[in-house]
Amino acid sequence: MTTFSFTWADLRPLTDTPRTGGVLRSAPEDFRVDEVPLYLPSGEGDHLYLHVRKTGHTTAYLMRELAGQLGLRPTDVAAAGLKDRHAVTTQWLSLPAKAERRLSGFALDGVEILDVSRHPNRLGMGHLKGNRFTVRVREAAGTAAQAQATLDLLNQLGIPNYFGPQRFGLGGLNAEEGLRVLRGESKLRDPAVRRFLVSSVQSLIFNRFLTLRLERGLFAALLSGDMAKKHDTGGVFEVQDAPLESLRAERGEVSATGTLFGRKVKPLTQDAGALEQEALSAFDLTPAAFSSRKGDRRITRIFAEDTSVEALPDGYAVSFTLPRGSFATSLLRELTGTDVDGPLAVQSESSTDTSTEAHDSEFSQEDE
Repeated sequence: MTTFSFTWADLRPLTDTPRTGGVLRSAPEDFRVDEVPLYLPSGEGDHLYLHVRKTGHTTAYLMRELAGQLGLRPTDVAAAGLKDRHAVTTQWLSLPAKAERRLSGFALDGVEILDVSRHPNRLGMGHLKGNRFTVRVREAAGTAAQAQATLDLLNQLGIPNYFGPQRFGLGGLNAEEGLRVLRGESKLRDPAVRRFLVSSVQSLIFNRFLTLRLERGLFAALLSGDMAKKHDTGGVFEVQDAPLESLRAERGEVSATGTLFGRKVKPLTQDAGALEQEALSAFDLTPAAFSSRKGDRRITRIFAEDTSVEALPDGYAVSFTLPRGSFATSLLRELTGTDVDGPLAVQSESSTDTSTEAHDSEFSQEDE
């Protein structure tokens, strides 16, 4: 049986271009993440919106500090996405407007409030368009030109939409405990934690399904029985004519989706279903094991926007924007060929922490 631990070496990369090597996140300012909001606050309403810049804290910790210092319940503070402590990040938070009169007394090292506004609705998890990344790669053996060549290829072919290791915990403990939840063997009772742990197993199966597609030359192709997603409208449809639809996939118009198993999502059928079953069988699981979850579909590839590479004396800086639900390290791994997450990505969270986004885009809220 395949193990439940995460390693990038188990997941096939897309490109065979020369890697640059290099070191990521020597300092927090080497990794900058700016949230791209789905909408901006209107200026009026019963909810206070804070635009914040933070360093050295997770979003979850900042939210707890805001609630504690402003005399709010923890659930009163909301965010569209979660950001890591090992980066300089900006994002929007929302809280009840009644807290505005106490806001002047809030203080936390490494946190700066950039803007304050109002809006009729509170933020919900996933209410963002994506994230803008600016990442410095130091001590690179390769050149910025090499990085640009790989980035150009990714812009053409897309990026494998793998889940990063933040989803699985140190040594894969989240997925191991998630399996115990599915089997009824876990002693954990917190519903949110149990949901997150099971989602870790869903993510592991998705990664296996995606790497099988890459190994067999099916990344930019479609199989009969695939549920494909249109990149422009988000519409999902079942593939009947695989050769015809694969031409659209080659043009970047549509991509396959993988199943995040649950009671409201049907498994794939035909050739795609056989591949999906192979991924499930690697973990001795069946779709019925996930009946406690709603389930969803996740697209197998994404396209970065507004990409650029800047040569620096000791390496280069790369900038790009990714849609929500995707992980920046999927792109950075293709550029550097190194352990892009390193120990920081998993040491910053416990194995049962539901706020495990680290330095990447937010996890999808596909089945919460």
